[in-house]
Amino acid sequence: MTATPTVLSARALLLDMDGTLVNSDAVVERIWRRWAAEHGLDGDDVMRVAHGRQGHATMAELLPDRPVAENLADNARMLAAETGDMDGVVAVPGAARFLDSLVSGGLAHALVTSADVPLSTGRMAAAGLPYPVVRVTAENVGASKPDPEGFLKGAAELGVDPADCVVFEDSGAGISAGRSAGMRVVGVGPRAAVHGPDVHVADLTSVRVAAGGGGEILLYVG
Repeated sequence: MTATPTVLSARALLLDMDGTLVNSDAVVERIWRRWAAEHGLDGDDVMRVAHGRQGHATMAELLPDRPVAENLADNARMLAAETGDMDGVVAVPGAARFLDSLVSGGLAHALVTSADVPLSTGRMAAAGLPYPVVRVTAENVGASKPDPEGFLKGAAELGVDPADCVVFEDSGAGISAGRSAGMRVVGVGPRAAVHGPDVHVADLTSVRVAAGGGGEILLYVG
């Protein structure tokens, strides 16, 4: 028996990148586990914090007594290392079709990522995915997820009220950011399930979009 999909309506979709559109876990694990070893930290503990956040925010959480300037310098080094390592970066199943349906349908959407422009453009290209025209990257915000700033800026860029946006996220930090922004959240992938998104899917093969009336987006999830 086929399950009935959940139907959501929105005026804009705000899309995280890593873990949501792009599977970059292989790179993230390599880079951050190496960083953990350099600082005498448990790799599993670091990975539980790192997903979804900007690097300096992860460092501040794990090394609270370290100066901000040192975290920012280390963050720049880590971003360069991640940008130079695309081995194993692939699209999340269904991501190409999902993005194509948004672009071809003229449906309002934006990328909201903790990555900077070089890293996000590199990973989207490595995964063979189009880079959204509207995007909020690390350069555009003063606070990392779980702060809602990025999602609120994405909504503002699209001219849509936050309550009329649906966020797609994979991490606890991202899901918290979406909720704090007053938005509904579709959780994507195994990390998302434990953080209580409004709807959860294994990947984007379970999501279909259609245009409704007056610029409305209809989401069929599940």
